[in-house]
Amino acid sequence: MKVISDSLSLSTSGFSDMKDLTGDVSKKLSESGLRDGIVNLFVPGSTGGLTTIEYESGLVEDFSEFMEKMIPSNKTYHHDARWGDGNGFSHVRASLLGPSLNVPFSGGTLNLGTWQQIVFLDFDNRSRSRTILLQFMGE
Repeated sequence: MKVISDSLSLSTSGFSDMKDLTGDVSKKLSESGLRDGIVNLFVPGSTGGLTTIEYESGLVEDFSEFMEKMIPSNKTYHHDARWGDGNGFSHVRASLLGPSLNVPFSGGTLNLGTWQQIVFLDFDNRSRSRTILLQFMGE
């Protein structure tokens, strides 16, 4: 088994900004030369998360509206009182989604469903530069 570490860099605008990473991860997989295994994606930080979704404009908007309804950005959070940065909601959202995702691959191709894409969500209350860490493990 071989392990290859890599990363992706991106700019986000916060407030549930969703970025499709599927093409970039596929390209990195191709560059790795690995054929069969698993890729782990991980976002350092506590205000972003990773998942899969059908990345189309209606569902992207639905997801953002759902997060706002369930974990409103205009509510006061204890974290805000402690640090004064107003992003308590972003920490709660990110903790529910999680900072990592594993995706298997075979034949040098990610094993995703037809309508399934890998996405990063930035829940913070400001624009950010983000790094997504990738570890490809396989043969």
